[in-house]
Formats: sequence, C-alpha cells, structure tokens
Amino acid sequence: MSRFKDALERGKEAHRRQEERTKKADAPMADFGAQATAWLNDVVIASLEAAKTEVAGEMNIDIDATPRREVKALTPTLRFQIYRKGLEKTARRTFTVRIQLSGEASVSSLGMVAEDVGNIGDRSGERFRNLIVKLIEDAAKAP
Repeated sequence: MSRFKDALERGKEAHRRQEERTKKADAPMADFGAQATAWLNDVVIASLEAAKTEVAGEMNIDIDATPRREVKALTPTLRFQIYRKGLEKTARRTFTVRIQLSGEASVSSLGMVAEDVGNIGDRSGERFRNLIVKLIEDAAKAP
C-alpha cells in the first residue's frame, strides 16, 4: 500500500509542476500581445497621426486601429488608408501593419511586397516613418 501512496504523491507533484510550467509559458504570450499593441500605439499610430496633420490639405490618412476580426489576436494588426483628397471613391489603397511572433513588423498591401519596418523592441520608428513618406509620395503621384 505504501508504494501506491508514494506513486500517487509523485503523480500529484508532477501534475502541480506541469501546471506551474504551463502558467509560466502562457505569461510571456500575454506580455507579447501587450508589447505589440503598445508598439502599434506608440510608433505606428503616432507616426500616422503626425503624417495626417502634416498632409491634411492634400491627402487623407484613415486609421483603423481595431480590425473587427482580430480584436483579441495574439499578434495585433492595424490597417490604414492613404489617398488624395477628392479621390475618396476611386484611389483608396489599404495597408496592413502586421507583427510576427518574432517581434518583426511589416507593412503590406494588395500588389505590394511586404516591407519590413522594424521590431517591437525598437521604439524609434524611423523605418516606419520613412515608409509612410514613400507611401504618401506614391499616393500623391497616383492618377
């Protein structure tokens, strides 16, 4: 009987250790989602808002910070549109900022190869701002 009790206790202890490991493994994932959301807010939305005020007379920049499908996604995304004023109906182009589990962020659009814009660990956002300038210039040239 003693062997059975020892085996039962070892099984309970192993189960407790497994639960602790599972809790520890889940914690960084929640932290990653919070980091990614913070990067989107601090770098992407701030850069888009600054660009929006800068080109307000000629261009429109619409920001959709919470796509309906991905409200609780582990890797949050953000969509935005850049178009010339007066061409609201025809020349809208939607861009998506995606964050991979590795922390790398990229911007893509239909007909465009995804461009790397940095990592969520890098708070400078210079690469993203340079891409925004390029996208605004392209939208201004569009017929």
